[in-house]
Amino acid sequence: MAETSGTTGTGPDAEPGPDAEPVAEAAGPPPAGARRSSWTYIGPGIVVAATGVGAGDLVATLIAGSEFGYTLMWAAVIGCLVKISLAEAVGRWHLATGRTLFDGWRSLGGWTTGYFAVYVVIWGFVYGATAMSSSALPVVALFPDGPGLKTWAIVTGLVGLVFVWFNRYAVFEKVMTVMVGVMFVVVVYVAVRVVPDLGASFAGLLPVLPDGSLVYTLGLIGGVGGTITMAAYGYWVNAKGWSDSTWMKVMRIDNRIAYLTTGIFVVAMLVVGAELLHSSSIALSTGDRGLIDLGLVLEERFGTATAKLFLVGFFATSFSSLIGVWHGVSLMFADFVERMRAGRRAEGQEPTGRAAVSRQERSVAFRGYLLWLTFPPMALLWLDEPFGLVIGYGVLGAFFMPFLSVTLLWLLNSSRTPARWRNSWLSNGMLGAAGLLFLVLCVEQVRDLPW
Repeated sequence: MAETSGTTGTGPDAEPGPDAEPVAEAAGPPPAGARRSSWTYIGPGIVVAATGVGAGDLVATLIAGSEFGYTLMWAAVIGCLVKISLAEAVGRWHLATGRTLFDGWRSLGGWTTGYFAVYVVIWGFVYGATAMSSSALPVVALFPDGPGLKTWAIVTGLVGLVFVWFNRYAVFEKVMTVMVGVMFVVVVYVAVRVVPDLGASFAGLLPVLPDGSLVYTLGLIGGVGGTITMAAYGYWVNAKGWSDSTWMKVMRIDNRIAYLTTGIFVVAMLVVGAELLHSSSIALSTGDRGLIDLGLVLEERFGTATAKLFLVGFFATSFSSLIGVWHGVSLMFADFVERMRAGRRAEGQEPTGRAAVSRQERSVAFRGYLLWLTFPPMALLWLDEPFGLVIGYGVLGAFFMPFLSVTLLWLLNSSRTPARWRNSWLSNGMLGAAGLLFLVLCVEQVRDLPW
């Protein structure tokens, strides 16, 4: 895929503040000191991909495969390209401007701050309970004679809290990479065991919309790996020590490898759905429990060892999403609080980069949001989610990805971004298509809420 950079130009990449004047750059060679890409640099993209792909996403992919076989393979490929474009845009903003994404949002007006403030509080409350339950499900299946779901959910939440509280990004990245490795090996192994039909797989790359497949198609393109954690990618890029445009090429390689990995996950789960479920007309439960159903099917077909291995992969998928959100969204909240305080003191930007992230990881705001993600949601483990909370969570969550797409288009086509790194026609086309896609998904999600 071609690099989605802006128009070529030269000169040092300025780092404008919130009220900066338009940046003009003369033509010439790329900035000196550009970093060479290397496998040793890969990391933030793996983190964002692992965090964004949760158990619910895998179930949705399985159900799409069970309903339509290989027919929607093309949608999975397009979905990966959309995610590459979105994550690249987030990383490019951080590196080209030296400003965080929330700082960019704040420059667009107070409405962005208001939306984010309400969203991050309600979303975190509901998501915390969902993530803990999802992580506990495979543990309960692995140890059926042990404690129940609620107990394991609390344990996984507390383990995530302690891990993120006492570790910094470097350790966090290593653990996430191990979990991605486990996910990758398990999912690909199961796909190989069911013996994919290669001819049907390649045929599925031709865009076709079977009757009744529109919602599944939109979900495949927009759902897997598409959450608020995509916005956290820029913060993890800074945490890695990438803080200026000399890291742009490295960031792009990192991003593409990450979403190529995600694409393999999605294709493998489609294969499992098509071969194991579609051909046998086996139906799964919706939500995370669908993976428990799949574990039972695998045990009947391939034996206990394969089923247990799959449950280990299920846990790695769910728990990596939990600790990814605990770290990434807490960083975003800490940046939100820091920049709101800076805005009240005086206009101007706070520094970014590894030192800034390290400071935020130790901040009261970061740890306060960690506690918010962990303890209040535990109450929801015993209660049905209140009607108003379900509606608020659904509406705010549905609007986030269109919000991200539109604001990135705005920021990366304006004088807030140095001219060299503004959007090209390809970037604008991909972000525009993503915005329309997520807007349609938003409408569908809001319509499906229990009004």
